[in-house]
Amino acid sequence: MLPDFQFFLVAIPAVILVGLSKGGLGGALALMGVPLMALAVPPVQAAAIFLPILIAMDLVALWAWRHHNHRETLLILLPGAFIGIAVGWATSAIISPDTMRLVLAIVTIIFVAQYFYERFVKGPKVEVVAKPQNRAKATLWGSFSGYCSFVAHAGGPPFQIYVMPLKLDPKSYTGLSVRFFAIVNAIKLVSYFALEALDTTNLIASFTLLPVAIVSTMLGARVVRYLKPAVFYPLMYTMVLLAALKLLWDALS
Repeated sequence: MLPDFQFFLVAIPAVILVGLSKGGLGGALALMGVPLMALAVPPVQAAAIFLPILIAMDLVALWAWRHHNHRETLLILLPGAFIGIAVGWATSAIISPDTMRLVLAIVTIIFVAQYFYERFVKGPKVEVVAKPQNRAKATLWGSFSGYCSFVAHAGGPPFQIYVMPLKLDPKSYTGLSVRFFAIVNAIKLVSYFALEALDTTNLIASFTLLPVAIVSTMLGARVVRYLKPAVFYPLMYTMVLLAALKLLWDALS
């Protein structure tokens, strides 16, 4: 069936939330997209409709952040992401997505709790020291990100667990994030075509939502450009915590 009014009533807010996230405002908003759209269509169809929209958002975000990146971090994260996507493809019928969500939520909550403890309990004036690059950790968390993205569209928290302690400049962080997930989503697109999930009905729904996706992504990018590190990082850690709580809720319910 072609999209109806009820579908757009929930799909438009869902796309706006994900677009703001893609623009740079954090993964918690992105995690709300598919569940919200799933109020109108089956979850698998919601995920299939969202993927072309995510690709379009990636293109807009890549253009918006074309001058910003952190090449070193991107290059050491991508091999792990490729491994994670391959493992997700091979084991998606074996490992429960809810089990993955539960483990990821617990690890992420501990990660965020440690940050807020160091930042606000030890003393507001104590600056959290930036961590150095670590190839082993990058491969581990990059793999988790690729796997979670493939299985449950939840690759943001593992990516942030590795990248945020590096204390990159907010613009470099956002440019890196945009590039990383653009590559991951492009690889996932192949699997969705192989599963024949992108049929004519889903593609029509995706294309009708593209204007909303483009505008909301540009809006998110504009907001992030004006955030200073002292505001950006507490905001991002808060968004990561909300994403973890959303994953925990999905897993337990």
